[in-house]
Amino acid sequence: MGRYYSGDIEGKFWFAVQSSDAADRFGVTGCEPNYMTYYYRKEDLPEVEAELDKIVKGLGENFEKIKNFFDNALGYTPRMVAEALGINEEDKIAHIISEYADYTLGVKIRDHLREYDECIFDAEF
Repeated sequence: MGRYYSGDIEGKFWFAVQSSDAADRFGVTGCEPNYMTYYYRKEDLPEVEAELDKIVKGLGENFEKIKNFFDNALGYTPRMVAEALGINEEDKIAHIISEYADYTLGVKIRDHLREYDECIFDAEF
């Protein structure tokens, strides 16, 4: 069973990699009952873009490698990612996968804000 987010953007959180509050890092804190509601406005776009840039810079040379991997992968294991990136450290691979998962969420938020004035979605936890 997975955890989903839905509303203006939709998707599924990466199992055992991405927390339900991953969108908090893009400048808005979710509200909790059994899910968190996120409400981004056009004014939040610069912070979303800054966090995306921070993720890309933090991943460094691994960003293009992991992006290419997931652009072409139907599934993955940490071992497959490690081989694609040429890294043997498990902790480092887990961090890279987590950062990339958050990046994909941030891109959905950014793209929606670029097209519309707001982005609202609920995240299960």
